[in-house]
Amino acid sequence: MGNSKNKQIGAVLATAVGLGAIIGAGIFVLSGTAIAQAGAYALFAFILVGAVALIVGFEMGELSSIFPKLTGSAYSYIYEAFGSELGFITGILLYLSFATALAVIATGFGSYLTSMLGAHFNGSIQAFAVLLIVALAALTVTGMKKAVKADFVLVVIKIVALLLFIGFALVLALHTSNFNLNNFTVSKEQSGIGAFFAASLVIFFAYTGFQAIATLTPKIKGGGKTAARAIAMAVVISMALYLAVVVALLLLMPASKYGISGDPLATALHYANAPAWVSLVVGIGALVATASASLAMIIASSNQLYQVSKDRLLPKFLRGYNKSRGESTQSIVVTALVAIVMLFSGNIFVMTAISDFGLLLSYLVLGFALIHFRKRGIQGEVKTPLYPYIPIIGVVALLLFIIGMPKETLVIGIIIVLSLMVIYYTLREAENKRVIKEKLFR
Repeated sequence: MGNSKNKQIGAVLATAVGLGAIIGAGIFVLSGTAIAQAGAYALFAFILVGAVALIVGFEMGELSSIFPKLTGSAYSYIYEAFGSELGFITGILLYLSFATALAVIATGFGSYLTSMLGAHFNGSIQAFAVLLIVALAALTVTGMKKAVKADFVLVVIKIVALLLFIGFALVLALHTSNFNLNNFTVSKEQSGIGAFFAASLVIFFAYTGFQAIATLTPKIKGGGKTAARAIAMAVVISMALYLAVVVALLLLMPASKYGISGDPLATALHYANAPAWVSLVVGIGALVATASASLAMIIASSNQLYQVSKDRLLPKFLRGYNKSRGESTQSIVVTALVAIVMLFSGNIFVMTAISDFGLLLSYLVLGFALIHFRKRGIQGEVKTPLYPYIPIIGVVALLLFIIGMPKETLVIGIIIVLSLMVIYYTLREAENKRVIKEKLFR
């Protein structure tokens, strides 16, 4: 794949890719939706989900150190552990999750740009989102390392904008009479376990960008060991920022005022009568953040699609790879098209739920993949701490998240899985492949 040293990226850039994917939809787009679901309890949901994300990150870090040349992240490790059937299902599910995530984040970009420009014409949000996806796909086609370096610059800009937002909220709360503890009041509807799970689902989507790092493992200096460190750093940094931003949002506006929208920070600043320059800087930061996260998702999803096709589970035309630029043009173009279609599949909560199903299921199987390799004595340079307790806790937590998903999401997810099973066995039968008979008991 042309992984010469001059084409590889270091730990800082790798961490930036993870932060680029995480800090975007989670903070600038979905934080308000999480508050709308669970009120101030969203803070606890961010901590809980962050801990689960860190567990998955440890597992992925260990597996990436075992298979440092694979670019399919969770899919690749599941494929190596359990073969093509589970590999095909999780590979396509993950790809759809990434592509839907790209659509969600691009919708956030469109929402902020529409708000800043006052361009509230019919379809303005989707129009701006389409333009962003096309522009970033074109950038990625010019070369993966160029795209990663561009993402690093965007990450720095958006963190500065977030710190300004947090600082403004603290100053407003401490030095004016606007602060009100009632802002943190949780309504009866927001205090139930169902509301907490709904918020956790939204938040889980917000954390999962760390997987973008695993898709770049072959291009990272130090391979899996560096990738594992970058994954852990990205999750911890983003968790700290998430908690600070949620507190800032509640300082600026009561929890009861938040709804399902793509621009909660702009809404909160408007409610608090923030100076125009603060709203402008944060708005620009939101545009940069969502653009950065969209770019990271294009990188992750195109690498994912390329790896699945490289394993010959998808058509040959997706295997095209440009060694000089370090990218698969066909995979990038297909990803852009799929994301554009997903823009019109529903509101942000619906799109997030669809994306979450694939992510949760793949992470659940990922835990079993780690156990599979450990039982066979296969270990990498990096090891998941407190094994086997940490993976078991992760599996249980992920099962609870799946069970707690909205009924509509579970139905859609089950339909997708069954459809993928039908497609897999139809293709397998057409190839007249030999049936593999596993003995589950001795």
